[in-house]
Amino acid sequence: MKTRAAVLYEQHKPLVVEELETPALGQGQVLVKVLSSGICQTQLNEVKGVKGPDRFLPHLLGHEASGIVQEIGGGVTKVKPGDYVVLSWMKGSGLEVPSSQYSLGGKKVNAGAVTTFSTHSVVSENRITKIPEKVPADIAALLGCAVITGAGMVRNTLKAQPGSTLAVFGLGGVGLSAVLYAASVGCGKIIGIDIRKQKLSLAMKLGATHTIDGSEGNVLEKLRELTQGQGVDFAIESSGVRSVMELSFEAIRNGGTAVLAGNIRKGEKVGIDPYGLIFGKKLLGTHGGETHTDEDIPFYAGQYLAGKLRLDGLITHTYSLDNINDALAELESGNVGRAVIRLGEV
Repeated sequence: MKTRAAVLYEQHKPLVVEELETPALGQGQVLVKVLSSGICQTQLNEVKGVKGPDRFLPHLLGHEASGIVQEIGGGVTKVKPGDYVVLSWMKGSGLEVPSSQYSLGGKKVNAGAVTTFSTHSVVSENRITKIPEKVPADIAALLGCAVITGAGMVRNTLKAQPGSTLAVFGLGGVGLSAVLYAASVGCGKIIGIDIRKQKLSLAMKLGATHTIDGSEGNVLEKLRELTQGQGVDFAIESSGVRSVMELSFEAIRNGGTAVLAGNIRKGEKVGIDPYGLIFGKKLLGTHGGETHTDEDIPFYAGQYLAGKLRLDGLITHTYSLDNINDALAELESGNVGRAVIRLGEV
């Protein structure tokens, strides 16, 4: 069958929307009609070559989406045709099929275990999670990356408790998801830091108790004023900026923990003052908020349906597939909370 998809042919060039032939389903693969797809900084990094040369060109992109199962391949037991699902780059239960190839006029177009910038996608069984149909498609798409990473850092990585103080550096989809979840569990001071006023305003709407404009004055000094000179219990960095990663470690109190989630350019290094380690400061990485998709995605969907997690507020921009390059340009401008590509209807 055919699918319309955005193809990356060359780094630093616009994506091209093509009509491709989908591959026949193999063992462990699922054909999904994609309804909505989120757009993550990771895809922009791929286009911009942040991690260096891309040996898989041409290829498809996207790693968080909602959709409806159309067909299943051999050995698939996790879902059936008609199921409403979230697609994610994070692995869950089920068979693992790491790649597939679409075709265009006899030429091959590569795809990984999951891609989502297309009207139909062939996806590995272990990148799919069934959720309740009551969750709107745009919201469901965000459960594939932004929410599980941002909220997951608060819930799983840091295990933040009511009353904890938290600083979130970088208020894109991941950072805002962290703010939103921290508010839902009763964290005390939730401090959002960014250099764009519209993001600071959005963070306040989603539950931040304080914000700091990173373009104005000494961020560390302002953080310490808000914490009586002690620093915060926890810091989350989701900006992908080396200096901000270093600042997040400085911002925590002795015994506190900083988590780095951003992606810096290949070859860049982060430096910290190791003296803080002597006083119990901890610096962690994160793998998607330590998410277990089979449990955590339905949990966040349930929290949304119960009115405890106001995910609607994360979405600031929506686009069609034909406007995918406009979406990437707006993301690069830094003015986006989370953008969604609408690809189909139920």
